[in-house]
Amino acid sequence: MSTRVLLLRFPFLARLLALWLLACVGLPACAQMPGRGAGLPPAVVEALNRAQVPTSALSAMVVSVAPEARERLRHQAGVPVNPASVMKLVTTYAAIDMLGADFTWNTRFYTDGMVENGILRGNLYVRGGGDPKLVLERVHEAYAALQAKGVTVILGDMVLDHSAFELPPIDPGAFDGEALRPYNATPDALLVNFKSVILTFQPDLANGVATVISEPPLAGLAIDATVPLSRGACGDWRNALQAQFDDPNAIRFEGRYPQNCGELKWPVAYQQPASYAARALEGLWRASGGAITGRVRDGTMPTEVQLLHEARSLPLSEVIVDVNRWSNNVMAQQVFLTLGQLAVPQTAAPRFSLVTPAFAADRLVPSRPARFEHSREVVADWWKRTFGQRVPGPVLENGSGLSREERITPEALASLLRHAARHPQGMSFVESLSVAGVNGTAVRLARGGNSAARGNAFIKTGTLRDVTGIAGYVNAASGTRYVVVGFVNHPNAPAARPALDALLEWTAALPD
Repeated sequence: MSTRVLLLRFPFLARLLALWLLACVGLPACAQMPGRGAGLPPAVVEALNRAQVPTSALSAMVVSVAPEARERLRHQAGVPVNPASVMKLVTTYAAIDMLGADFTWNTRFYTDGMVENGILRGNLYVRGGGDPKLVLERVHEAYAALQAKGVTVILGDMVLDHSAFELPPIDPGAFDGEALRPYNATPDALLVNFKSVILTFQPDLANGVATVISEPPLAGLAIDATVPLSRGACGDWRNALQAQFDDPNAIRFEGRYPQNCGELKWPVAYQQPASYAARALEGLWRASGGAITGRVRDGTMPTEVQLLHEARSLPLSEVIVDVNRWSNNVMAQQVFLTLGQLAVPQTAAPRFSLVTPAFAADRLVPSRPARFEHSREVVADWWKRTFGQRVPGPVLENGSGLSREERITPEALASLLRHAARHPQGMSFVESLSVAGVNGTAVRLARGGNSAARGNAFIKTGTLRDVTGIAGYVNAASGTRYVVVGFVNHPNAPAARPALDALLEWTAALPD
């Protein structure tokens, strides 16, 4: 018998249901009714309906950052979900709390020889320390510093020491089959320029070709200097090039470049990532005016060496901007692995384990190589110390969200975000987020002309094949700052993004 027939035959049931619904309005339990839209803003439900996504696929929570934690929305907030890149919030906040916003990584240059008259008689050892952003400009700076100290010619080898990270072989294409996508770059203690090559195509109409410029110069890699032009529309210009990446010693183009495209850049992950650092560091050394008589090779630094130069990274506060605002996966994994070099404390930590940069560096255990399992252990311990047993911790794999295994509940993320809002260095964390409708990965949110969330929502976004999510802060019109968390785990998740946009707008318009 249908619910409608029951209510018609037994009027007292209709009155009882009406009284229950009246009493239920505004209570968290009402928003938890599975498969219903109870308690959800109408605009969110409408957007889900348009995307053909049931409300049961949505998990969300909206709560004030104030100590009294006023909840405005709770819908399946205790359900573990795949958060995609939103998981980076756990990694970056744990790093801010345990390492401090001013923490830096070090890439150190040592020798077992002597420097005389511009010549290093011996080997140059480059020991990676896990710097998440050792890009070309910073390699140039390090080389300039070495040459200023008299190292111009190396009569020996350049030995690259990656041993600070102890990782199994990782197939960069294992996640989605896109091995040449830079977002699939794998972590490395000596991560140079994200293991990527930037190809720039400049049309030369007079000669009917596009000039190809590549950065960085990779030793032993030949790249076609030109590619013929075509008169077709720009369209899918990458496929039109018919680029051949099967040979680690060459990049060839068998197609044409559409002249209507103008100048464009194509960042690609190098096809043989294990040799990238050696090729890039040799190519950059020679391009800087340096010479080397030996090889550039991987190896382990001996104990009897002297320090020539120490290249410090950007501070953690700047690194996490790339991680959160621009959702850089490999940088997130570098940060996550660094946490694995911390010793798990044996005594209870204070509410905020804020440390000075020097002390943070001292807490890293050099003899403890970074491994993902170490990082999971450290973060799990930190979570328990920070949030206790009342909020279940996340299920982590690599800390970047580029995973089918990672899980967290909206309630847990809301607890983290509320904690961060009161942290002495929490502003570094908040400022690393995208501003809705303004920058980063949230630039496409809150785009409407009457958007209340535009410029008032500080958000981390996440997207996988069947996941879309947001988490962060919204400054409402009332002046109250709210934590907002929302996820859709469903095959139609990409089509449900407007529902999360509607959630931001609803929050931004909340009255007191």
